[in-house]
Amino acid sequence: MIRPLPPTPPETGLSRGLAAHLPHWEEVYRDLHAHPELAFQERRTADAVVRELAGIGGWETTERVGRTGVVSLLRNGAGPVVWLRADMDALPVREETGLPYASVEPGLMHACGHDVHVAALLGVCRQLAAHPDAWGGTVVAVFQPAEEVGHGARAMLDDGVLDRFPRPEVVLGQHVGPLPAGVVTTRPGTLMAAADSLRVTLHGAGAHASAPHLAVDPVVMAAAVVLRLQTLSARLAPLSPSPLLTVGALHSGTVANVIPHTAELLCSLRTFDAGTRERVLADFRRVVDAEADAQGATRGPDITTYDSFPLTVNDPGATERVLAAVADAGALGHTLPAPLSASEDFGRFAAAAGCPSVFFHFGGADPAGFDEAAVAALERGTLPPGTATNHSPYYAPSDRHAVAAGVRHLLAAAASWLGRDPHTGRTAS
Repeated sequence: MIRPLPPTPPETGLSRGLAAHLPHWEEVYRDLHAHPELAFQERRTADAVVRELAGIGGWETTERVGRTGVVSLLRNGAGPVVWLRADMDALPVREETGLPYASVEPGLMHACGHDVHVAALLGVCRQLAAHPDAWGGTVVAVFQPAEEVGHGARAMLDDGVLDRFPRPEVVLGQHVGPLPAGVVTTRPGTLMAAADSLRVTLHGAGAHASAPHLAVDPVVMAAAVVLRLQTLSARLAPLSPSPLLTVGALHSGTVANVIPHTAELLCSLRTFDAGTRERVLADFRRVVDAEADAQGATRGPDITTYDSFPLTVNDPGATERVLAAVADAGALGHTLPAPLSASEDFGRFAAAAGCPSVFFHFGGADPAGFDEAAVAALERGTLPPGTATNHSPYYAPSDRHAVAAGVRHLLAAAASWLGRDPHTGRTAS
């Protein structure tokens, strides 16, 4: 159950002195928010990360890993190797928040909170460097590009990130969302869906709009395909968890009096296991092929898959450990009853390394904005009316609450592996 949040917990161990430094990380967040960059274009963001790490001191930093990624290493004696990951890229969204630090880049926005993730991980890096007495081991801070298109983690792996840096014993990551700050949600096993973007090109025969009988109209063909895919999507609902199939874009033609030659559909498929994915992809192709044939297409449709994301799967034991750690640090942990239909490429790191990983979501909204009705909506698994979600042009995590929560939660999760027992001096692992 999600309830009003407790007071901020006292600072101990790795969190000592955090409050005094939070204003700086909030300012870093505001600066990043005002200067969003798309996938594999995060050069200013990467430069800011490198500059902040140099100011902290002690971190061994490598730039341009996976094109625009940054990896930084801090060694502190014996103990486990823990990877902490934050993504850096923004979205092609025009910001409508009205914030004083809103995006200055036309048509670009940090609409998914990756700016919060970067600022929070930098705050964690500062705490680790400042308190070597409170932990032991090696931390690898991974500032990843291009999460939004699903290629960033793969680019870093292809660039040898597992061979160039100490291999992880656990990989931890987090994502801000429109929940009240202080709430953490996750689940063991499958947490987030796999996703595939599909591009469909339908081939007709163009003609003058005054002579449609001489054409094979790809616009009509595309409309029929969309309706047929909606029927397919409805038939997927009995599966649990239900796959999701969405047609997000349809492009054809340029003017009113010309029937074009082709039409293009962009579709999104989200599934929760490999078998279902293969079945739905086969059904998708069968439906598109059959409808194109029925409409008299001049040749078969071209169907390509791009921007694919793997399942995000949490190790059960490690997830229990993280939930206990963030609860001890004052968060309200909530175990989700079912996987989320959103997707991430975070899981590629642990899958390639053969180690456990945990990904969790945390609230970045001012708790004062959540009255009893809002809390009741959250308990029903919905969001309060009018709440802007990630990828919305109105989505705006609280600069003060989101950054503080992100630092505290990720620090607590990391400390559950790295922290020293005050009596024995041994690390938690």
